[in-house]
Amino acid sequence: MEPVQGVHMNEKQASILCVDDDPDFLDMYRRVLEPRGYRVICCSNSQDALQKMTEEKPALVVTDLMMSSLDSGFSFARTVKEDARFVNVPVIIVTAIGGQRGFDFTPRSKEDLQAMCADAFFDKPVDPRVLVANVEELLKKSRQEDSP
Repeated sequence: MEPVQGVHMNEKQASILCVDDDPDFLDMYRRVLEPRGYRVICCSNSQDALQKMTEEKPALVVTDLMMSSLDSGFSFARTVKEDARFVNVPVIIVTAIGGQRGFDFTPRSKEDLQAMCADAFFDKPVDPRVLVANVEELLKKSRQEDSP
């Protein structure tokens, strides 16, 4: 996969923490994001992901919704957003739960997203172009919020 034209990274590569108990999705995130200049850190559960976040703060998080329990992703996102160190780290929730279990967690409004402690929400399989576009948009917004 070729790098996207016009992507400008800071001197330091932005790191993206991807959390999913399915190694195929972790591999897909790596194959989609690394060629675009991102450093991808993969974890298979939210406990490892929280530990990794304390070791090195990622610029953005992509997390599955259903891992060890039905709402693992929601709990993880809430923990991230409630921690003062990570409050400005964008969180993308990606899930296959709708197709697998028939549940519909799709946010209908910005308020729904905020209640989920997420900045974006996608059903699996997520289109790589849509994922990359959202990652870039959220990182750009996050950098603007962090600027004085």
